[in-house]
Amino acid sequence: MTIQENALDAHRGLAALIEDLTDEQVAEPSALPGWTRGHVLAHLAGVTVGLAGQAEHEGTRVEVYPGGRPARDAAIEAGAGRSAAEHRAVLADAVERLTKAWAGVRDWETPVLYRDGTLTGTAYALWREVEIHARDLDLGPVTWSPEFHAHAVDFLAARVPDGTRLVLVAGDREWTIGEGAEIRLTGSPDDLVAWLAGREPAGAISGELPELKPWP
Repeated sequence: MTIQENALDAHRGLAALIEDLTDEQVAEPSALPGWTRGHVLAHLAGVTVGLAGQAEHEGTRVEVYPGGRPARDAAIEAGAGRSAAEHRAVLADAVERLTKAWAGVRDWETPVLYRDGTLTGTAYALWREVEIHARDLDLGPVTWSPEFHAHAVDFLAARVPDGTRLVLVAGDREWTIGEGAEIRLTGSPDDLVAWLAGREPAGAISGELPELKPWP
């Protein structure tokens, strides 16, 4: 699949995950400190619309969130209290807008304001957002594809501490990121990627876990 198809497929998985979500569950804490599941869902709707806007304004560098970070945070707070049905509807509308915007893209290498990157980069970003935040909803196991593991490790390699060569071992798969003194960590691919993303792994990881740098 293309990266755009991966991102849209992740949204389909999210829709299936919250299909039976109740209002009570929406108000419960997510795996992210200080955020309910409603906060996570409001954020996902907002970032989907924001990145759709990058494509809608192809050729013009615009903010993902008009008004910047304060406007983003305010929108999340305002949307967190929606009912489960409202969250599903808002997310469905956001994905519809995104799909239409992406269908109209002429050149995926067009520069955008987001991360001073390209439209292709926004598709990768949305893929990461949806896959990782689906896990943050804490509604049951979320399994990531080998393709997502590889992309996430590559993107999050910037979190490896200076002077460290981190070797992640997951069965017959192995990733090496960083340069310096070697640290080997062994676990499932989902757990290793979750830890690298700053999330609590579901299972055990063997080895001495270093302190990671902030998200890139």
